[in-house]
Amino acid sequence: MPTKPTLSIALNPELAPDLISTEHLLRLANSCEVLSSEPLTGLSSPDEQQRLAASDILLTGWGAPRLDAAVLAAAPRLRLIAHAASSVKAFVAPEAWDLGITVVSAAAANAVPVAEFALAAILLANKGVFVAQARFARERAFWLPQWMAPGEPGNLGATIGIVGASRTGRKLLELLKPFNLEALVYDPFLTNEEAHGLGAAKVSLAELLRRSRSVCVQAPALPETFHMIGREELRLMPDGATLINTARGTLVDHAALEAELLSGRLNAVLDVTDPEPLPAQSPLYDLPNVFLTPHVAGAVGDETRRMTYLVIEEIERFVAGQPLHHAVTRQMLASIG
Repeated sequence: MPTKPTLSIALNPELAPDLISTEHLLRLANSCEVLSSEPLTGLSSPDEQQRLAASDILLTGWGAPRLDAAVLAAAPRLRLIAHAASSVKAFVAPEAWDLGITVVSAAAANAVPVAEFALAAILLANKGVFVAQARFARERAFWLPQWMAPGEPGNLGATIGIVGASRTGRKLLELLKPFNLEALVYDPFLTNEEAHGLGAAKVSLAELLRRSRSVCVQAPALPETFHMIGREELRLMPDGATLINTARGTLVDHAALEAELLSGRLNAVLDVTDPEPLPAQSPLYDLPNVFLTPHVAGAVGDETRRMTYLVIEEIERFVAGQPLHHAVTRQMLASIG
């Protein structure tokens, strides 16, 4: 009978009970020999070093030690890194690919709750819910119902702009399909045919900003995308439009955005900011046209199980010699955040 590959877990031990449950461990045991249910949090002790050296597979997650060249050199048997979180770029050193180690990520699973959050933000922003709630809480009184005022916001036929056909951007476009909305997408690497298949029209960034009632930023954080939404881009957005950012704060010039928000011309739903968190004295905390959340769009609570199941399925495919669905190649590193 063939020997099962050995597997070690490496992540924040406080998160381990939720991310790696007894059920998960039992399923992993069908295809692997789990060396310990206790996660590796560092690699300084003899026990941790011994487990690392004996591991064919590492199941990693938030809070795992960085797998740099020295760590990888101490893991001569390592063949697969299965990351039960999103980006591996800052976590796995390029030497992993040089050594022929396969890397998979649960970014596709994390994209689901982010897209769901963005969908909810779009639908509520188009109805003016965030601004209305702030005004209602402040004034404690009703005012002229919006349905009695033609031209007020709503969702029927509204134009939505998605900046970036990332995993999350594509999932969001999928979720938007049942609604009576017009979707625009900007992504220089997306073809017109691909955009059409996603239910959207590919346009330039300037056209997207000029036409959209809600603009949702879903691009990766790269040197090329730093402050891609700046002063001039924000000026293109129509009065009363909403900027939604669930990607990374550095994609938006926050000084320029703050100026627009202070003027009251634009609205914003921001799950990410730059810096993160914002300074305590930032005026964005108190503006009625700004809805701030503390980076909660991604997987939280029970949603994290989706990421664990994804990597377990990938581990099972790897052990069985089947094609992987979520491999991260070295070439992909240049285009992921």
